[in-house]
Amino acid sequence: MVCKNRDHITDVRELAVMQIKIMKLKTMSFAMVGAILLAAALPVAAHHSFSAVFDRNAPAKFTGVVTKVEWSNPHAWFYVDVKDAAGHVKNYACETGPPNILVRNGWRKDSLKVGDTVSISGFRAKDGTDTFSTTDVILPDGRKVFSGSNADDN
Repeated sequence: MVCKNRDHITDVRELAVMQIKIMKLKTMSFAMVGAILLAAALPVAAHHSFSAVFDRNAPAKFTGVVTKVEWSNPHAWFYVDVKDAAGHVKNYACETGPPNILVRNGWRKDSLKVGDTVSISGFRAKDGTDTFSTTDVILPDGRKVFSGSNADDN
């Protein structure tokens, strides 16, 4: 069927082009919403429960020299060199609670400094690495501070 009205043909083409643009816009909007939701979910996925990572049946106590301190959310971390019975040095990663909880428990950002000797109580990681959920720390000045870790809640 041939349409004799050229304006009608132009209108139909414009309508088709407009519909394609609307579909592209909807697709892009859907993709953007999906990307935003995924990005919002990543920090939640990165966080963990105590029992997912650490073993409540594997308590540990050790003394070591602080080598690094990371005062950040969602958990602060510090690292200590610990000598075993044979004199070999291992670097242990120690997770604490978030900085705001540490402050409430008597910590300051400068409570641990590289070179400090500290005593730590906590729980080993389930994966067998030298990673610990710290429950309390005896600082160089003799004060015992609690870490505010998830282990304290269980």
